Amino acid sequence: MSEEAGGTNIGPLDIGRVMAALPHRYPMLLVDRVEELILDKSIVAIKAVTINEAFFQGHFPGRPIMPGVLTVEALAQAAGVLAVESLGLAGSGKLVYFMAIDGVKFRKPVEPGILLRLEVEFLQKRARVCKFAGRATIDGELAAECEFTAMIADPPKA
Repeated sequence: MSEEAGGTNIGPLDIGRVMAALPHRYPMLLVDRVEELILDKSIVAIKAVTINEAFFQGHFPGRPIMPGVLTVEALAQAAGVLAVESLGLAGSGKLVYFMAIDGVKFRKPVEPGILLRLEVEFLQKRARVCKFAGRATIDGELAAECEFTAMIADPPKA
C-alpha cells in the first residue's frame, strides 16, 4: 500500500481479490485484475478479451466484436470494486446496482486478443449512491466512455 494524493493505493489486486469484491462469476465476470486502486478516488482494471468469450460466437460471426453493453458492464464492475473497497464493504455481501448510465460513446470496436484498460473515477460518493466516470481504452486509444450512477444495497432475499 502506498499513499497517493487523495487516497491510499491498494493495488494491484489479483483475480481472487476481485472475486472477493464482486459477486459476478464466469461468464459475467469482466474484470481480470486491478492494476491500481486509490481508495475514494479511482481504479484502473484490465479485462483480457479473448476469442473464447461466449458472446463472440454470435457477435458477429466472421467479425467478432465485444458488445458495447458488455464494455459498459466491465466499467461498472471496475467501479463496483472501487466502491466496495473504498466503503470497506468487501466480504459484506453488499451488491452494487446500476441506477443510470449517461453519455455513453463508443469510439473503437473491442476485438479479441486485446487488453481492455478500464479507468473509473468517483464523481460523487455517498454511503448508498455513487456516481462515476469511466473510460475503456485499447493501447491508449479511447474505445468507450460514459458516466453512471450505482446504488449499494443488500442482495435480494432468497
